[in-house]
Amino acid sequence: MATLDGKLMSADDLLPLALTNVGHFTSMRVDADGGIRGLTLHMERLVRDCEVVWGAGLDTDRVREHVRHALEGRTEPCVVRVTVYDPKAEAGHPAGTGEPHAMVSVRDAGAMPPAPLRAMSVPYERDLPAVKHVGLFGPLRARRAAQLAGFGDALFVGRDGLVSEGGTWNVGFVDQDGDVVWPRADVLPGITMALLQRHAAHRVTTVTLDQAKGMAAAFATNTSIGVRPLSGIDDAEFATEHPVLARLQETYLSVPGETP
Repeated sequence: MATLDGKLMSADDLLPLALTNVGHFTSMRVDADGGIRGLTLHMERLVRDCEVVWGAGLDTDRVREHVRHALEGRTEPCVVRVTVYDPKAEAGHPAGTGEPHAMVSVRDAGAMPPAPLRAMSVPYERDLPAVKHVGLFGPLRARRAAQLAGFGDALFVGRDGLVSEGGTWNVGFVDQDGDVVWPRADVLPGITMALLQRHAAHRVTTVTLDQAKGMAAAFATNTSIGVRPLSGIDDAEFATEHPVLARLQETYLSVPGETP
């Protein structure tokens, strides 16, 4: 089910988003008790990105109301996505739009964390990485290439040779001394990454692909998967039951959820 400003969507409501592909979003995992880790950060992201994409403000109280409506009657964990777009958007004159509306959709949540993931390094840099926008052609094309090569997903490496992020996740590492390392690069400021950085000791530094492959462990983070171990990058293999990974998973799960 999907709603637009709290009302059931029609095919006509979806056409502008499908045909122009201009908008931004955030996805939030909802636990069985109705709590959402980092909900305030998700709302802040929507406001920040709405200003960048549309040059407009966003009423987060209304957004929360729409989310509550979409979650009515649900008792199982799920993922709710809020997509902000302008139904009047036209490819030929995008400057003529700027009245964002909120689409809310809900899907079932998978296990957290999922099985370890093996990633293939791919040369790629996202457009406007600071914004969680709906332009996913590049990341999904990279993901498809990785999967066709027998991997689970793609890990992006910039033209400067530095590791940045995954297709729809941030990446972190555990070095040989047991320290948590986050790559310094132009990446999407992920909510799960932000929560972990608030609650767990770490450092942020540039990481080359060779340095990444020499780490003791690696992991992916986003709202749907929490902290997911990486079993390898290219031909390099990692320990997926490293004690630091277990500690990070426990830390993330200990963050209290917020009610919409």
